[in-house]
Amino acid sequence: MRRVLTGIQPSGHITLGNYLGAIRPLLELQNEDDVELLVFIADLHAITVPQERAKLRSNIKELAALLLACGLDLNKSHLFIQSEVPCHNQLGWVMECNSYIGELERMTQFKDKKVKQVDGVSAGLLTYPPLMAADILLYDADLVPVGEDQKQHLEITRDLATRFNNKYGETFKVPEAYILKTGARIMSLADPSKKMSKSDSNPKGYISLLDDINVAKKKIKSAVTDSDNKIKFDKDNKPGLSNLITIYSALTNKELSDIENIYQDSTYQKFKEDLANIIGDFLTNIQDKYNYYISSDNMDLILNSGRDLAYHYASRKLQKVYHKIGLGRY
Repeated sequence: MRRVLTGIQPSGHITLGNYLGAIRPLLELQNEDDVELLVFIADLHAITVPQERAKLRSNIKELAALLLACGLDLNKSHLFIQSEVPCHNQLGWVMECNSYIGELERMTQFKDKKVKQVDGVSAGLLTYPPLMAADILLYDADLVPVGEDQKQHLEITRDLATRFNNKYGETFKVPEAYILKTGARIMSLADPSKKMSKSDSNPKGYISLLDDINVAKKKIKSAVTDSDNKIKFDKDNKPGLSNLITIYSALTNKELSDIENIYQDSTYQKFKEDLANIIGDFLTNIQDKYNYYISSDNMDLILNSGRDLAYHYASRKLQKVYHKIGLGRY
């Protein structure tokens, strides 16, 4: 059984782009027979930048409910909140003590985020990688799904695991990167030269999974296209329309060429109306499940179960680490 571990920060609404590009490909791992998927809400990582307490707690709960609504299979997967398993902090400190300032200061994300911290740079931004290493190493993860911006973090995790093993004896499994099957790359509805993002200053550029259904439909109908009115996938010359065709394909599992054939004699208006209805049905299904979980005791039971399993795995590993380095009385 391969253990796959991933953490997702509770930083706001999941967009349609997030779902199609990252969440759905991750959840498709559940279909593989030999995979155990551990998914945690990385709330400790979220506080490396300032957070408002009530908003953070709301985001944590919302993300948990959305992940369940998106199709987390509880027979194959386990969901928990990072801060509810104290072993993350405890092993994080051990990893900090085995890290070097120079290698942490060279991390690209630290250098990028440091520039944006106008009120001072949090030490947590610098020590983020050792905590991330602890997240992974606690669970003997075989595989860690990564994107381009996370490869450096996995490399330092591998370095820290190897360094500790060489110093104290075989303790940690050195994880491998798992490159997710490429999900649909969804661009802004208002500016198809940019990725769809919840941080877009123009709310018409993105669709949140929790958008009002009619609002989401209007965003599709007002999406930037071109004046040609011929429905053809052409990213270079028709980026806005091609983005909409990509969304249509991802939500219906139809080939791009099949969509072109279906609408070869149709107008942009007809195509957008059909896509708006497809998205409306998709969001309705997600939101019905979300509304069930967000107000149900079942979500607490699921998170409790995930927490307990995570603690079972993590505490055994932490005890082994403490024994190796001489912490405690025995």
